Amino acid sequence: MVIPPPVRPPRVVKFLKPYVLKMHFTNKYVSAQVIHAPTATVASAASSQEKALRTSMESTRDVAAAAKIGKILGERLLLKEIPAVSAFLKREQKYHGKIKAVIDSLRDAGVKLL
Repeated sequence: MVIPPPVRPPRVVKFLKPYVLKMHFTNKYVSAQVIHAPTATVASAASSQEKALRTSMESTRDVAAAAKIGKILGERLLLKEIPAVSAFLKREQKYHGKIKAVIDSLRDAGVKLL
């Protein structure tokens, strides 16, 4: 008698958190983007390299610039009706400094973090 393998539900984990926040920091700039994971497309992005933002910022690489990028990204997400994102941190990234500034300003803008 052959026992069939157990029936497993389809993998829905990647669809539960479809929007992923990814951040990149260089010595000169701060950038953050939200990616729609199932289709691998950029849903929204903000960077301190944008000309409209560079003139209004004192510095394009410090914690204050990271907070402003998070606020602008949060406003753009709410305009596109994306209410929640999940944060993706690389192994060497800790919830401190610029990363904390981006995530906290996203929360302050009204975006939920999963």
